Amino acid sequence: MIARRLVFTLGLGALALSGCATTPAGGGTASASGAVQSPADPYPSTYRAYPGRPVALVGATVFDGTGKRIDNGTVLLRDGKVAAVGDASLSTEGFDRIDASGKVVTPGVIDIHSHLGVYPSPSVQAHSDGNEATSPTTPEVWAEHSVWPQDPGFTRALTNGGVTSLQILPGSANLMGGRSVTLKNVPARTVQGMKFPGAPYGMKMACGENPKRVYGSKGRMPSTRMGNMAVNRQTWLDAKAYDGKKRDLAKETLKGVLDGNILVHNHCYRADEMAQVIDMSKEMGYRVSAFHHAVESYKIGDLLRENDICSAIWADWYGFKMESYDGIPENAALLFNEGACVVIHSDDEYGIQRLNQEASKAAAAGRRMGLEIADADVIRWITLNAAKAMGIDSMTGSLEAGKMADVVLWNGDPLSVYSRPEKVWVDGALMYDANDPRKRPVTDFELGQIGAGEAK
Repeated sequence: MIARRLVFTLGLGALALSGCATTPAGGGTASASGAVQSPADPYPSTYRAYPGRPVALVGATVFDGTGKRIDNGTVLLRDGKVAAVGDASLSTEGFDRIDASGKVVTPGVIDIHSHLGVYPSPSVQAHSDGNEATSPTTPEVWAEHSVWPQDPGFTRALTNGGVTSLQILPGSANLMGGRSVTLKNVPARTVQGMKFPGAPYGMKMACGENPKRVYGSKGRMPSTRMGNMAVNRQTWLDAKAYDGKKRDLAKETLKGVLDGNILVHNHCYRADEMAQVIDMSKEMGYRVSAFHHAVESYKIGDLLRENDICSAIWADWYGFKMESYDGIPENAALLFNEGACVVIHSDDEYGIQRLNQEASKAAAAGRRMGLEIADADVIRWITLNAAKAMGIDSMTGSLEAGKMADVVLWNGDPLSVYSRPEKVWVDGALMYDANDPRKRPVTDFELGQIGAGEAK
């Protein structure tokens, strides 16, 4: 027999800080009208920050995530928060000083589109938990109920990419794929121990080729784009009529969207379909927070700006199916030039480890066509803009006093292929240090399996 173990060099004892709920969540209660009120979150976050020390990063180039650059800057972290950000005149008394000369400090990287945990490594059918591809609309399913906290992709994203927060989405087989969950990128025994406290839920939607291919191949509706829209519209109409007298998990999610409490993240490639989805959202009374993949966003940058919708995109993926055929590497730069919200996402277990490089590639494509974009603005594409679209920008995404101390110290220019994270803090706790073997989180898949003789 083989015995497996999960090892984090941060210490198993610390995992107790991010473990199970100590009290059970309450059930639904009846209101005066007779409608059953569902609990706000029956699977509440039990996340607790790891312990940290007061830290002063001194002498760094600081990109604060809002588009501001500070040379010879100072960043102070205390009690899990950003205490202050400024120049060399800031007092560092009472802080552990780290000489960051020649290095760069940014907010923690945020990935708005990840499937870590629901499609974890190793990639085997037993781990394939991202698509409930049994009905074209499954808003009742929640991604967090599939997340495997031991996915080694989490630690790789932290150590190689400086990712401190990420949104885990269901896949795109369905028109309505279910709820997403936002996580803090820390070791935990349970998904509740990773859940970002106070983050709103998202709902994954998809348009275009995927739903019509999956269900058309089964001889079911939808099999066309007009079928996609018809099924979506009828589902929304049914949700609007929901009176809550008998709990319906699917309609509870849709009602949360209609009430503005759950944010819509819509997989969509073509500009014409994005425009139709915007019209549908106005017809039904909800708004789209972000279009994901969105390779043709550059065609409707003004429409996206006017409707305050972010585009979560790749730097240069295109042409792998017909609806991605018009993708161009200048997409992000053209959107930025139009004043629209740009987010660089991964949708990939490897891409999440180099979102900084993807953002750099996207900016470089713009510069080649004459659009100059400051490095400080490019950093925003993988920090504050992602936080905005996920509804957590009041808590993280930028280095501002009072926000969570989610911070990366890069050993050089973060927009260079030669740079990587040297240290990463999550809520002020040092979770990774390239120079300290004790601060390098490792899973059993990195260590290998350990034989246990005749253990049963």
